[in-house]
Formats: sequence, C-alpha cells, structure tokens
Amino acid sequence: MTDGSSDDDATPVVYRLAPECTVEDIDVGERYTATVNGVVDYGVFVDLSENVSGLLHESVLPADGDYAVDDDIVVELTEIRENGDLGFERFEGDDYTIEERAFAYERVAAGALAGRVGDTVHIEGEVVQIKQTGGPTVFRIRDESGTVPCTAFEEAGVRAYPDLAIDDVVHITGEVEEREGSIQVEIGSLETLDAGTAEHVRERLDASATERATPADVDPLVDWPAMRELYPDLQRVARRLRRTVLESRPIRMRHHADGDGMCASVPVQLALERFIERTHEDPDAKRHLLKRLPSKAPYYEMEDATRDLNFSLEDQARHGQKLPLLLMLDNGSTEEDTPAYETLSHYDIPILVVDHHHPDHDAVDPLVDEHVNPYLHDEDYRVTTGMMCVELARMIAPSIADDLDHVPAVAGLSDRSKAEAMSDYLDLAREAGYDDAFLHDVSEALDYEAFWLRYNAGRDLINDVLNVGGSEERQRELVPWLAERAERDVDLQLDSAMPHVEHETVESGAHLYRIDVENYAHRFTYPAPGKTTGEIHDRKVEETGEPVITIGYGPDFAVLRSDGVRMDIPQMVTELNAEFPGAGVSGGGHLVVGSIRFVNGMREEVLDALVSKMADAEIDEELHSSTLTR
Repeated sequence: MTDGSSDDDATPVVYRLAPECTVEDIDVGERYTATVNGVVDYGVFVDLSENVSGLLHESVLPADGDYAVDDDIVVELTEIRENGDLGFERFEGDDYTIEERAFAYERVAAGALAGRVGDTVHIEGEVVQIKQTGGPTVFRIRDESGTVPCTAFEEAGVRAYPDLAIDDVVHITGEVEEREGSIQVEIGSLETLDAGTAEHVRERLDASATERATPADVDPLVDWPAMRELYPDLQRVARRLRRTVLESRPIRMRHHADGDGMCASVPVQLALERFIERTHEDPDAKRHLLKRLPSKAPYYEMEDATRDLNFSLEDQARHGQKLPLLLMLDNGSTEEDTPAYETLSHYDIPILVVDHHHPDHDAVDPLVDEHVNPYLHDEDYRVTTGMMCVELARMIAPSIADDLDHVPAVAGLSDRSKAEAMSDYLDLAREAGYDDAFLHDVSEALDYEAFWLRYNAGRDLINDVLNVGGSEERQRELVPWLAERAERDVDLQLDSAMPHVEHETVESGAHLYRIDVENYAHRFTYPAPGKTTGEIHDRKVEETGEPVITIGYGPDFAVLRSDGVRMDIPQMVTELNAEFPGAGVSGGGHLVVGSIRFVNGMREEVLDALVSKMADAEIDEELHSSTLTR
C-alpha cells in the first residue's frame, strides 16, 4: 500500500473522506476507508465519515471474517438505495493508493430554507446570538440572505460548543426542520472557520449588508422644501437601522410619551418589524431585536439610561445578544441628554437621534452617531418628529406607506405645528378618510392613553388608536370614546384651576397668565401639569385673540407656553443659570413651548426672573395661532 497519488492507472484508488463529507461526496463503484462502529448477527456497520454510514451485509462478508468495533477496513460502495441506505462490499486488495477527499459542499442561503425541510444543508455565516435554553443551545447564524436559528443538543441545559463566541464565522451542516411554523436547522456538525477563510466570509457579508441596507428610494409625502432638506439625514438613519437589523443587533427605541412621540415611534416600529420579518427566519426575532420605550421627560433621563444599560447587559449575559443600538425619537437633542449619553459611551452602544427640540448640538453631536434635527438646517419645531419619522419609516419598509397618510397630520396637531405644510398633510389625511375633527380626537386620545400608560409602550392599544398596524374598525369606535373621556377630565381640571389663574399685561402688550398647578389643580390624574397649562393657554388664546404667554408652575418646575411671542427657552435657561448659580436650572423646548426645573428653595427668584424675560420677549405674528382649530 502506498500513501499519496499515483500515475499508475492500474493501481486502485481508495478515498479517505474528510469528517464533514456527506453522501453527496460519494459515488457507486468507488472504494473508501471505513471504521467499524457495530457488529451484529446480520453484518457489520461502518462509518466513512461523521455523516456517511452503512452496512456490509453478512452475505458479502468472508465466512472466516472477524470484526471488532474501531477496526479499519476498506469497502466498495455498491448501491445507494431509494430510501437513502447504502450498500457495501469488502475490498480485499492490498495494493492501492489512498487519496484524501476534501469536503466539497454547496452552500445554502439562510433565507432560502423554507423549501428544504428534511434536507441536509450547509450554511456558512457569522454567529450573532448564542442562547442557552433548558434544552438545546440556539445559535443564530447570519449570512448574506438572512438569519436562521440553528440548534445543538449536548444535554438538557448544557451549552453545546462552549468555545464558540459571538462574531465567530462557522460552517454548519445540519437538517432543516420546521418547528411551530418556523424554520430552524438541527446542527449535525459545526466548524469554526480559520482566520483567512473567515475574513473572506466577513467581506462577503459586509458587501451584502451594505447593499441590502440601502434605504428605499421614496419621495416625501408632500412637496415641502423643509422636509427635502432633511431627507439625506433621514436616509443615513434609515441605512443605519436597516444594517443594524441585518447584523441582528437589538434596537432600543426611546421616544417622548406624547402624541408627536408616538406618531414618530409607532410607524418606525412597524417598519422595522416588517424588515425584521423579511430578513430573519425566527418569528420571535421581532421581540428579541426591537423594544419601544416611552420616556416621560423630553430628554434622556439618567433613570431611563441606567435601566436601558442594565437590561442590555442582562440580555447580553442571559440571551447571548449583542449590545443594542439606541434610537432616540422626539427627544435627545439637548444638553440635558448628555449625562445619559456619557454613561452609555463606556459601552458599545451607538446612538441615533431624530428630534425637533431646540438642540445643543455642540454638546450632543460628539456623543451620537447620527443627529437629525430641523434646527440644524435653519428650520424649527414646526417640522415635527412624527412628520420626519413617517418618512423614515417609508425608507425602511415602503410597503407600509398606505398605512401612514394620516399620521403626519396627527403629529402636527399634537404638537400644534404652524408649518405651511400642515394644510397639505390635512388634505392627505382627508383623502385617506380622516376629517379634521376625527384627527383632533386621535391626537387627544393618544395624549390621554400616554398619561395612563406611563412607562408602558401599550403597543396594541396605541396601534389601534393611531391605526398603524392596528384595527381601523376598532379605532373608529375607540377614539371618540377616549377623546370624550379626555375632554371631560380636562373640563373638570380647568373648572378647579381657572379661578386661580393670575393675569397681567406685560410691556410688549402680550397677556401673561400664571397658574400654580401644584396647589390649584388635581394631582396624579389627567391632565398632568403640562397638559393643564397647555389647555389654559389654548383657552386664553381663543378668548383674547392676542399674543399670550402662559406659565404653570409647581415647587420645582415651570411649564411655558406662548402664542405670537418668540421665546428662546434654551437661552433663558442659560441666562437663569448665570444669574442664579445655586438654582440648578435645567430644561429646554421650542420657541413656543418648553419646561424648566430648579431647586425648590429658589422658586420665587427663578420665577420672577423668568417672568421678566418672558415679558421682554419679542412679539412675532408668524408664531400666532394657526387657523387649524376645531
């Protein structure tokens, strides 16, 4: 026997199969090295590789043969039966050449397994999650076409392939199965690819992800120069979000818990879920990869950041997930956000911001990866976050476009946008079957439910109220009832508060109204202090028809509203901090709405100075109430 190749055609060739070889790598009539794995009365079972086994029937064995487990023999493949069984004969010659047969496999795309149930397939990709269950270990593998769960069982609750890590590149051989309506692969063998091969695979995955992450080519819903100016920024965010999904990185979406915040977040949530469904075989992927989380404050509080970081680290430890990307919607642009961002900067957590609050971009931009804000393009709060995020959602998953025509109008009404494009958005909503009165009711219902949900996303309920991924029939029944309840509670609140509203006319000619919402409004019920102040403000605007400033205050906070008066609230906060170093003033907002906080002991000084600054604010007819009333 010689080991190696031979030029002598008369010398028989015997093939030694690589361990990963399958039945696809063998042919009838060829000879193979084999190892005995069992001896029974009717023959001898042999293994040619980890995946190729068969029987030498006693009828083809020499009568004087003696076999034991682990014996090495040479066999000839005589047939491959219809049921997949293999038939062998013993090859008795001593003069032959051994040739190594490398494992040659045809790679199957992870996103193309639905029609391959029962087949043995080969998948080559990157490990993006390792989750240990009470039974098997689940490895989620990503290739150019998608992500598929692959299971391996060592013993109940015991980690299979314990040396395997997130981001390793592997070759898996396994059988495609369907479990509870979803596709998975039961791993037969798993091999970590060497550094050179892994690098080639990563380059292939990167090129594919770059192409598939490209946002859909859509035009804005209405022809509005302000939105077109923002489109390149939104496209970058859409590209980053799509790529994050392709890489199976979780997304934590934080949004302001008000009407505009929900008009921003719900369409993006639906679009991302649609994209996850297209790219992941696992029906639970939406739940693992996307969390929508409302925030009460119009900035990223340390409490929220700490909770997000803690949950993310727990998910990484318990479920083998990557650390998430943080998506901030309708908040995240101000200096108040920076302590929370700095906390996350110690971990691999990218941050994307889409907001329309007046930004402190010098403070925020070094800490975030993308920042979309109309103020960065010489626009302002009238471009609401909900309007921007409807466009963002259409870039992520254009199939949802028909479900969103009414949402920008609701967002604009919720945030009292005075943009010229509001008339176009209202026309678009009317064409979709929403009259102005019903749109106002949707806005009120969203605000009402946001208050009672508090920190709960209320996914299905909010989807029904907004009719994005919800039920239109239920929306038509539910919204009027919720709006009526909200109006009733507002009337009850204002019945108590209005007699205590103080009035003066300031030097600019504007009406200034003040209300102590801590002492003269019901607490812990709807509407909250901010909403109460806003409702008082709206009634005074309607009553006077002239420029109005309203301030609602408590022990350590003030809520500000203006109509026809240009207030630079972030600048006021800066000045108050300079004038009262021990007051701890913080806050922000738009030109016509905002809130500030301060220490209780400095309330009188801060409020007096604040009123003085508001009295000096410039009258601006462009900021007067729009004609968009009930």
